[in-house]
Amino acid sequence: MCESCLSWYARCVAPYVVHAGCSAGTFTQMRRRMIPRAEGIVVEVGFGSGLNLPYYDAAKVERLVGIDPDGTMLGLAEPKSRALPFPVDCLRASGESLPLADGFADTVVVTYAFCTIPDPEAALGEIRRVLKPTGRLIFIEHGQAEGRRRRLWQERLNRLWGSLAGDCHLNRDPLRLIGGAGFHLVEQERGRFPLQLWQLGSHHAGVATLVARPAS
Repeated sequence: MCESCLSWYARCVAPYVVHAGCSAGTFTQMRRRMIPRAEGIVVEVGFGSGLNLPYYDAAKVERLVGIDPDGTMLGLAEPKSRALPFPVDCLRASGESLPLADGFADTVVVTYAFCTIPDPEAALGEIRRVLKPTGRLIFIEHGQAEGRRRRLWQERLNRLWGSLAGDCHLNRDPLRLIGGAGFHLVEQERGRFPLQLWQLGSHHAGVATLVARPAS
């Protein structure tokens, strides 16, 4: 496919493909379980089209700030955001450069976004910066499959999949990324996707807290 066609697809088609794909039941079930645990001032990195919005607990959330670099996705999210009983701010920005003050958030939520963020290590550094010392990261992700054969297929499909699915990477290891960024995994679980989504590998969810850095 020519470069201009790819650019057009990424702008005009991929956001709707990603929205439809991430609305599937297996994603919804995990959102329903994990998102209500967010509380206080919440920052959602990789806000996308707002698929998490129905699952936030209004009794726990003081304010929600949704961050996404894709204006089309934010446009899909804004009508749903206005219907919520707590304030929601939709900000167009990258995960690697969050336009928020240090220690701003009680909770950061990331769902199915570490696979698409160009520099997930930098984004995790920013998440660490904006979290309060007592804050929590709630995450749901897909990542490397169990078994060498499936991982090889993920590697083979990775480039094509990314061009069709909003730069999604099939071969990242979210638990390694989170642990390597100075977070302690206090809860984690791993499952499998249904057969038709085998290429997504392992299904991860969990809660992480900040590991205190030694004084310099």
